[in-house]
Formats: sequence, structure tokens, C-alpha cells
Amino acid sequence: MKKTECVAMLLAGGQGSRLGVLTQNIAKPAVPYGGKYRIIDFPLSNCVNSGIDTVGILTQYQPLALNDYIGSGKPWDLDRANGGVHILPPYQKSKGGDWYKGTANAIYQNIPFIERYNPDYVLVLSGDHIYKMDYAKMIDHHRRSQSDCTIAVFEVPLSEASRFGIMNTREDGTIYEFEEKPKKPKSNLASMGIYVFTWTKLRQYLCEDAEKSNSSSDFGKDVIPAMLAAGEKMSVYRFSDYWKDVGTIDSLWEANLDLLNPNVKLDLSDPAWRIYSRSEGMPPQYVDRRAVIENSLVTDGCEIYGEVDFSVLFENVTIEPGAQVKYSLVMPGAKISKDATVQYAIIAENVVVGPGAVVGESPEECEDLEGWGIAVVGEGLTVGENAKVSAKAMVRESVKAGETVA
Repeated sequence: MKKTECVAMLLAGGQGSRLGVLTQNIAKPAVPYGGKYRIIDFPLSNCVNSGIDTVGILTQYQPLALNDYIGSGKPWDLDRANGGVHILPPYQKSKGGDWYKGTANAIYQNIPFIERYNPDYVLVLSGDHIYKMDYAKMIDHHRRSQSDCTIAVFEVPLSEASRFGIMNTREDGTIYEFEEKPKKPKSNLASMGIYVFTWTKLRQYLCEDAEKSNSSSDFGKDVIPAMLAAGEKMSVYRFSDYWKDVGTIDSLWEANLDLLNPNVKLDLSDPAWRIYSRSEGMPPQYVDRRAVIENSLVTDGCEIYGEVDFSVLFENVTIEPGAQVKYSLVMPGAKISKDATVQYAIIAENVVVGPGAVVGESPEECEDLEGWGIAVVGEGLTVGENAKVSAKAMVRESVKAGETVA
């Protein structure tokens, strides 16, 4: 096997419990985004555009849909004889097998895969962020600074810094302290969960961590603090373009609607940095002459007869006459029936919202603003005729006709 400068390891095994019913049957990186994408399309496309052609995808929770979606990696030009994309689930070894204990343990269990390529560097990525980033520039920064570990950081408002892992740095960008969700942050440099390691150093610390019975085997909690404590050279790489962690219902909803905002810097049509996806060939969308569509993203295969405003419709969605969809995400194959209203909601794949049903509420209509939030209907469910799904409801079972779900 010829030597590879950098191997990317993409952590895609998380359950994504904060996304509730949306990740009941699929892993978080397989959740649909932006009409025709899945979340995992972003780190995969970033790898290809950055010239990184050896990618390991570490799966664990509900991997079937993700495995099917990735396939041979052809849509991302990763179907290669040398390198390419590899699905890496936990597996049985001669001394027994184990689930991935944490992010660092997931990489540790795949040391044999990495060593096949004898890389200088290992790039560790999360599978739940929306962004476009040139990893080659980050690797070059790592090489020039002669660091053992480089961590991508994003400036957040100081008032929000306590929600993130924060890097405290010297003037030259080297890290002297890492604080996980500090109550009184000293800096606003939030870790993006993107790391470049010099492979020999990372291997050493992964092996040492594996020997500690009390370790949670996590990069943020264990490996990075251990490297800092040992005095290894660690630096930050500043990133200032669009970046969104879509680990919650609200952030997933916001990230989709950001695509409708001309002031947001996330151009998915830029030919110089394409976001590739396994989007099947679909017929063009059909828009009836009586339909009204304003400031929305409508994907191929949709049939629109009703009203759509400030929403993202994924492929094969049907909006029947008299139906209204506002400030919502409607995922592939869903049907919004005649005279139904969907607002401030996420409708998962293949849902049927029955005639006259109401899903979600606008903040203006909600009597209890503290109880307001995005309503979510899980995959394959039916909301019966004239049923009502209240704001912030998380629907896990089909709703009968006339029923109200709070």
C-alpha cells in the first residue's frame, strides 16, 4: 500500500438523541438537509475538494441507512482502488469485540486501518456539522507550525461561550488550556470538533488512553487534556465562514432555513466547491398555476398545488390544494393533504398530514411563549384528518383523526 499523507476519520456513529424522533431509525449524519442532501455530504465533499481521498467512516448506531447511502462512495469520487471510502463498524477480534466507547476509542479500534496507509497526519471529523472548509489549508497550517495537534476553532459570542468546549490560547495561537463548557469563559474560541494530529503522536496517546480503565475515551475529555498536560505543542486553526452544529431540532431547522437567507454565506451552487450527494434522478417539480411559492427551496420530484412560504421541501413532496406550509422543513416523500396547515415544523420522511390537520404554531399565536418550539412528526407516521399537533410536540406515533397532541 503506497504511503498517504493524510487519512480522514469521520465519526458518524452517534445516536443524535437531541434530534428525538428524527434519529429513531437512522444515524444523525444520515438526516436529510437542504432539499437533496444528507448531513454527511458536507464533511465527505470537503474531503474530496481538499484532495483527501482516503476516508474511514466510523458507524455504530442505526448504520443501515447510512451504509446504503454511502455505498461505494462513487457520488463523492471515493470509489478508488487505493484509498477511497471505507465503512468501519465495531467488529469482533480474536480477544473479543466491543462497541466504540467514545470518540477516541473509535479511532483506537481502527489503528490497523490507519496503519495500512502509513499517514503523516490523521484528520478527525464530526458527522453532524454543516460547513464548507478546505482541510488542506488546515493541514498546511499544522505542518508549518510543527504542532502535534491542531484544533479548528470558531469565534462565538462570549455570552454563548459557556455552551462550547473553549480553547484558551497564547498570542502565537498555541493552546495552553482547554475548558469544556466553562461557566466563566476566558476566550470565545469554540472547538469545532475538527482535529489534525501528527499520526505518531496520536497513536501514542490513543494507546495510553486505552490502558486507563477509568477513561471515557473521548477526545475532548481525555486525549486532548492528556496531550496538554504532557506539554505537547497544540495550536488552533481559525475558521470564519459558515458553520452550524445541527445536533438539535432548533439548529437543524435554522440551518435549513439559512439557505433561504441571502445574507448567509453558504452557497451550495458554487462550482468551485461542490457539495456532492447521492441524489437519485428525479423528474422536475410540478407547480400548479394556482400554487403560491415564496422564498422557498423546492426540490425535484415535488408537486405543489397549495401555498409554500419560507420553507424547504425535499424530493417527492406533495402539497395538495388549500394546504399551507410556512417556516417548515418537509422531508422526502411526505404529503401535506388538502386544507392542512404546517408551520414552524419538521415533517420527517414519508409522513402523511391528513386533510384539515394542523401541525405546529407560529410564535405569535402561541399563548405560552416559553412552551413554544418546533413541532416534529416522525418518519412514516400519519397525522389524521382535522388532527392538531401543538408547538414543540415530538410525535412518535400516528395521530388519529380529530386528536390533539400537545
